[in-house]
Amino acid sequence: MNKVQRSVVALASAVGLAAMADQAAAFCGFYVSTDDSQLFNNASKVVLARRGNLTTMTMANDYKGAAKDFAIVIPVPTVIKKEQIRVSESALIDQMDGYTKPRLAAYYDPDPCPEPYDYRVNEGLIPSMAMEDAAVPKPSSTGSRSYGVTIEASYDVGEYDILILSATQSDGLERWLVDNHYNIPRGASDVLGSYIKQGMKFFVAKVDLAEKNKLEQPFLRPLQVEYESPKFMLPIRLGTVNADGPQDLLIFALTEKGRVETTNYRTTKIPTDANVPEYVEQEFASFYTALFQKQVAKQGMQTVFLEYAWPLSIQCDPCTGVYMSGDALTKMGASWASEYHGGVNGGFITRLHVRYDMAHFPEDLAFQETADSSTFQGRYVINHKFTGDTSCAAGKQYVKDLYTREEADITSLASLTGWSADQIRKKVPGHESASGPARTPSWWEQQ
Repeated sequence: MNKVQRSVVALASAVGLAAMADQAAAFCGFYVSTDDSQLFNNASKVVLARRGNLTTMTMANDYKGAAKDFAIVIPVPTVIKKEQIRVSESALIDQMDGYTKPRLAAYYDPDPCPEPYDYRVNEGLIPSMAMEDAAVPKPSSTGSRSYGVTIEASYDVGEYDILILSATQSDGLERWLVDNHYNIPRGASDVLGSYIKQGMKFFVAKVDLAEKNKLEQPFLRPLQVEYESPKFMLPIRLGTVNADGPQDLLIFALTEKGRVETTNYRTTKIPTDANVPEYVEQEFASFYTALFQKQVAKQGMQTVFLEYAWPLSIQCDPCTGVYMSGDALTKMGASWASEYHGGVNGGFITRLHVRYDMAHFPEDLAFQETADSSTFQGRYVINHKFTGDTSCAAGKQYVKDLYTREEADITSLASLTGWSADQIRKKVPGHESASGPARTPSWWEQQ
C-alpha cells in the first residue's frame, strides 16, 4: 500500500537536560549548518495545543500523488462545528520542527601554545527533520443513514470538503466509506468499531479540486481542528491497519505549565550530550537516523522518545531555528501565548517522536501534562582540532591528548549508532588502523 492509499488517523490534545546540564547552560559553541536532508520520510507531523479541556490539533498534510486522491479520516470525541475547523500554514509547522529538532554543537580547540587562548565562537543550525505525512483515502460524498452512518455536519473550509460522521456499526461505516470512494485499509472495521463503542465521531476531509486549483501553491495547507473534551489522546491505530511497515510520528505539544508524556507507553529521553568525530558535521542526517533506529530497537519499539522540552519563556540555549513568536504560537492553538505583556512569558513546548506499528503499539497514545518544566534537547558535540603550530611543550601534550579524545569520540559514535568502530576510524585521520584505548561508558550508554 502506497502513501496515497494509507489512512492517516490522528487525534490529540495538549501539549531536564540530562547529565551535562551545567555544561549546556554555559554553552559557548555554535550550532553547525549541515545538509538539509530529510531524516524520516515515511512520517507525520502533528501540533497539539492543550488548555484545560480545549484541544487544538494541526496536521501537516504532506502526501504523494494527485490532490484528488487525498482524504483523511480522524476519530474525534464530539461533533466539530465549522468555526472549529481552519486551514493553517505549513511554514509554522516547519518552523516548530526546525526550532525543536536535535542539534549538532561545534567547538574550536584553542591554540595550545600562545597566551591567552583564543576561543572562537559562532552560530549556525542543523539539518531539517522534515517529515512526510502518510496521507490517504479517496473522496467521499453523500449518504445519510446508509449502513447506520449519519452525516452530522457538512462544511466547506478552504480547499477541503469536510464531513462529520457518526456510526452504529463498524462494518457499516467501513462499507459506507468504501462505497463513497474512500480507499481505506481492508480490515479497518475492527479498529473503527473500538472508536464507535467509545461514542466517537469521525472527521472526514477530502480535497475540493476547484478550490485547490485557485491556490497559488502546489501543496495542501495543514488542517486545524479545535474541540472540547477531557480526553487527552492520539488515535494512531487506524493508520497502522495494513500499513507497509512502521511509521514515524512527530508530536509538537504546547501546554501552559510543563512537558507532556505518554501515560500508557514509556516516554524515554533520546541520548544527548555525546561527543562525536568531526566528520559527523557532513553526515548528521545519517548519524541521527542510525541513532534513532538503534534506540527504537533497544526499546523494542515500545517507547515514545523525548527529543526536546523547553519553556516558551526562554529561548533555547542556543537555537537551531527562528524563535517561535507569540503570534505564531497562537496560530498553532496556544492562545495563552499572546496574553502576557511583552510577548511569550508562559507555557511549554514538548517534542515527542515515535516509530510505531500495530504489533508494538496496539493502543492509541494517551497523554498527560506534567509539572516538569526542566529543559532537555537532543544535542551532539564535535570538537574541531587545532591545526596550527604545536611545537611547544603544551602543544605536544595537546597532540597526545587529542589522539585519546578522538578515540573516545569514535567509541561514542559506534555506541550511539551501532556502526563499526573500525569503519568509523577510516574517516578519522590518524586513526585508520588504530584499535583505540579502553573508555568508561558515559551515563546514557549505561541506561
